[in-house]
Formats: sequence, C-alpha cells, structure tokens
Amino acid sequence: MSNTILVGAQWGDEGKGKIIDFMTEQADIVVRAQGGANAGHTVIVGKTQYILHLIPSGILRKRTTCVIGNGVVVDPIGLVEEIDGLLKAGINPKGRLHVSDAAHMVFPYHKALDAAREALKGKNKIGTTMRGIGPAYGDKIDRVGLRMGSILNPKRFSEQLDLGIKRANAMLKALGAKPVSAKATRESVIKAARRLKPYVANTFQMLHEASAAKKRMLFEGAQGTFLDIDHGTYPYVTSSNTTSGGMCTGSGIPPTMIDRVVGVAKAYTTRVGEGPMPSEDIVVGDLLHGMGREYGATTGRERRCGWFDAVTVRQAVMVNGITDLAVTNFDGLDTLPEVKVCVAYRAGSKRFDLQPTDLDVLAKCKPVYESFPGWQKPTDKIRNWKDLPLNARRYGQALAKLTGTKLRFASVGPARSQTITL
Repeated sequence: MSNTILVGAQWGDEGKGKIIDFMTEQADIVVRAQGGANAGHTVIVGKTQYILHLIPSGILRKRTTCVIGNGVVVDPIGLVEEIDGLLKAGINPKGRLHVSDAAHMVFPYHKALDAAREALKGKNKIGTTMRGIGPAYGDKIDRVGLRMGSILNPKRFSEQLDLGIKRANAMLKALGAKPVSAKATRESVIKAARRLKPYVANTFQMLHEASAAKKRMLFEGAQGTFLDIDHGTYPYVTSSNTTSGGMCTGSGIPPTMIDRVVGVAKAYTTRVGEGPMPSEDIVVGDLLHGMGREYGATTGRERRCGWFDAVTVRQAVMVNGITDLAVTNFDGLDTLPEVKVCVAYRAGSKRFDLQPTDLDVLAKCKPVYESFPGWQKPTDKIRNWKDLPLNARRYGQALAKLTGTKLRFASVGPARSQTITL
C-alpha cells in the first residue's frame, strides 16, 4: 500500500471509517491529521459496531499503531471517554495510540462559545456540531491555545487553563451567555489530562522514523472536501483543512512521501448542516430515511440527501489529487428503477462544470442530470465485482469516468466484509 491518504470527496459522512478500516489490514500506522470530535467514523466488525470520534479506526487492528497528529484539536475529556469505551470492548490502546504533543486542546468553554455564537447567528447559523471545534481552532490561530504537550507540566498547565477560562468567560458574558464553572472545568480537564499523559508523544519524529523504517502509513481524513476551510462551501464549512494538503500539514509528513490518494464518495450525495446542495432531492431523502439510513454518527441528525453530484466529486479529485475512488452505499439504491447523476450545474444561461465560489451563485444553481437504469436487485450479499448486477457496474464505472478517476473500491453495506476491491 505504501503511504496513502484517504479523504472524503463530498460533504463528509461518505463512509470513510469503513473504507479506512478495510485498508488498515495493509497499514502499519494510521494517522488522524485534522478535525476533532466533530467527526464520527462508524465501523462494523462482525456483529459489533464501533463509533470513533478522535481515535483512528486502525485501533481495531491489534498490530496497528495509531497517531493523532498535530493538526487535530483534541477534547481530552472526550478522548478519555473514547479510550474507556474501547477498554470496555476489550481493546487496549495503550502502547498503540500516540497523541501529538503539538495538537491543540478543546475545553468545555470552547463548546459553550460554539453554542453561544451559533445562537447569535440565528437563521444564519452554520449548523455546527457544538463540539467546540471552531473556537478551539480560533484560539490556535490567535496563539492563545493550549497544546497537548502542556499537560506534561501540571503546574504550568493549570495556570494556562485558568487564563483560558477567564478569557472565555469574558467572551461568553459579552455574548450574553452563561459563563462556565471554573472549578468544574478545572477538575474535569485536569482529571482527563492525568489519564492522557502516557499517550502524549513527539509524533512528528515518530512518523519520520517510521518512514525511514519503510513502515506503511495510512492518513485518515475527517469530514469531506467541501467542508474544507479554504476549498469548501464557505462559510458552511469546518475549521480545518479536510483535503489531502491538510493531511500533510497536520502530521508533518511532506507531499513527496505520499504515494496515492483515495477519495471516498457515496453512490448518492448527503450533507449535514446548512448551505447549498444543488442535487438535493426529497425523493432520495425519503427513500434513505425510510430505510433507517443517513443519520449522523456524531450528532444523530437526519442528513440531507440527493443524487450523486459529479460536479463536487470532480472538483474534489482535482483539489486532492485523488488517484483512486471508493464508492460506498451502492446498496442504498438497490430498489430504484432509475438513478440520476448531476453532471453539471446551470444558473440562468450559464453552465458550471465545477462549483462556483460565490455562494449566492451556487444557491441559484440547478442540477443538469443524466439518467442511468437501476439494477433493482439486492447487492448487500455480493462480494465480487463481476457478480454485481450489470447496471450497478455500469453506474460505478460511469461515476469514475465523470469524475476523472479510477474506481478501486465498491461498498455494498456497512460491514468490513461488504467491501469489493476492483
């Protein structure tokens, strides 16, 4: 496998956790390089479901080392809860999980600020997960954030935390929101910090030593391309770089050490939160929600659904340098007599083959569709590409052609075993 980056090619929730889990069989190290507990990867192994928010999916493989890189914002309380959840499930991450000493932290006051700012925006809200990610990245950029390495010096960490609480409470007061309890915040955070000390490491050095030793690394993206702070549908985006470039800056591994980029997309399109989504279609949404599908792993919110948007995935291929495409959720379309693909946008007399940057223009865009015959046969028990219905195979290859990439994986269900390699 060599060194591989895996990214979402849509608005997140593409099924990356499942594809990452499948690929970790050939990886020595799995690296999470950006985002925070606002992301959720759902992995099903046998009859057991795991939902991971911060810890890389590779933790489910006993021989795999997992790294949370410098580009991630880490909720120490949430990370301890996740570790305890794994221990309860019989998975011990000690010695296999390492957290960058340069990764910034998310505290309860960041979550309070997140909620207060969303409330202030009213109808113009972004639709965040309320996990405090934006305020934590804001502190990082403002150069007042606390990094994981600071917990190794308890006295200094306590002093810095007190300053952070005072600063946040002043902002909460200005926003008309209730301040957080300094005592409760200190107690909960310091308790978590004590538990996390053994996991903190210089992961930059660790990864470069691993590369020199010819270890195979898999970089696990969170969210999706169009939630990227620079390349997404701004301002309805997250606060980090979710594209392949973000995997490099968030881990300390240069682009020259990356061998391939795998993009993950659903066989249709989904989105959580606000912002334009040209191929959104209530028929698709009703179908998938009626099947009990498309609810957020982190928020539990009902996802917005629509037909496959080749415009967005085409652009994602360009931005990320995607070499291989993994298409998930083929089985979600099994019952349809006809399947549509948005191949372009049209606003008035103008046609767009890539997303317009101006959100007002994007909001006016209507999808230009091509229709494909459905396969109307169940695919969830199929394990070989040649055994898929002909129309399902034609549809998958059409998606690859329309987006300028090569189809490498096809997923027909959430379980590890329901993954087809081409």
